[in-house]
Amino acid sequence: MSVADTFKLQPSTQLQGSFRVASDKSISHRSVMFSAIAEGTSHVTGFLEGEDSLATLGAFQAMGVKVEHPQSGELVVHGVGLHGLKQPDGALYLGNSGTSMRLLSGLLAGQNFPLTLTGDKSLSSRPMRRVTIPLQQMGAEVHSNEQGTPPLEITPSKGLHGFHYALPVASAQVKSCLLLAGLYAEGETCLIEPAPTRDHTERMLRSFSVDVQTDGNQICLQGGATLKACDIQVPADISSAAFFMVGACIAKQGDVTLTEVGINPTRTGIIDILKLMGAEIEILNPRQAGAEPVADLRIKSSQLKGIDIPEELVPLAIDEFPAVFVAAACAEGQTRLTGAEELRVKESDRIQVMAEGLQALGIDARPTPDGMIIQGGQIQGGKVDSHGDHRIAMSFAMASLRASGEITITDCANVATSFPDFIELANNAGLHIDI
Repeated sequence: MSVADTFKLQPSTQLQGSFRVASDKSISHRSVMFSAIAEGTSHVTGFLEGEDSLATLGAFQAMGVKVEHPQSGELVVHGVGLHGLKQPDGALYLGNSGTSMRLLSGLLAGQNFPLTLTGDKSLSSRPMRRVTIPLQQMGAEVHSNEQGTPPLEITPSKGLHGFHYALPVASAQVKSCLLLAGLYAEGETCLIEPAPTRDHTERMLRSFSVDVQTDGNQICLQGGATLKACDIQVPADISSAAFFMVGACIAKQGDVTLTEVGINPTRTGIIDILKLMGAEIEILNPRQAGAEPVADLRIKSSQLKGIDIPEELVPLAIDEFPAVFVAAACAEGQTRLTGAEELRVKESDRIQVMAEGLQALGIDARPTPDGMIIQGGQIQGGKVDSHGDHRIAMSFAMASLRASGEITITDCANVATSFPDFIELANNAGLHIDI
């Protein structure tokens, strides 16, 4: 299903049903990357058929990796080993996917051929020095433009060397980039995080038989490890579940069960924040799907109250804050977010764009340098510009569950990057989205 540029939403009062949201984007990216450089044939189930993860898949196919696609969500990846990638015919175009670009910059820093990584207008404005500077300290020849943004030019280096590095910002993308470069480096690479971030890379590398050592906030691996093919199950994405979690909380008649959601403890900040706000959330049938913990989540209509969001939860919910802001707009009292300046360098400046959108719908939302102060109130009808940011568009769609009039959301095409079936699932559950 194609997603057009503008959503029009009539107010609705119910969000109900039991369903599986889109597969996890972070894990889908990594499943292709690691399978491609492994020895042997890996099988992936639950792969997200969204534009971002398909950009990663296309990049490896362009570098000579054979991938069979027997049916939707299934991949058979014939790994070429750590040094088996081939130079592509041209630049690798990665669309809107910051994960693809940042992780690939580390993985490709150790190759023996030059290449260029490019992206769309949004990706071309995102900061890349956070990966190019430490990669250069490892001996890599990886360079952005003068503004520190894409395209990235990668040329063969004289050899990468492991290093010990304290990450200046809590970023799973930077951490993963440097761990992937560490596979190609001589010696040990050790990274120290200022706060916990999603650990899908560490878990999946272990599934591929790489010895990754974690001690508190330090992660280490030795260069030259061989990845051995394995089977990967991709769970449903908690970031995609977040929209329906918030929707069920704020709907007058909300009762939603989301199946097979990844509940990796480095990603469950959204559950913790909503519970602190008074959300009624049950975690049912917890189990393992490969290296990742999953569960079914049941969420019911809740009387939410404003809170000061604990800063230690910010890295564990960084992608879910657009949805949290909508919950805060429907909560009684004031919600305050601090310590989230990272939101300003996502697909959009999510602090500014969400504040402007909430204000357009009649909510008192005041942006701050590192967060926002939101006073709960009555959401009005109005027009919101999502600035091409998929999470902004989907968050404001859920606001229609408490709106007094029609909401129009522009520039929504990028919803397909992470959640191709969003409109269908949302309308089946009770929203009224016209495209």
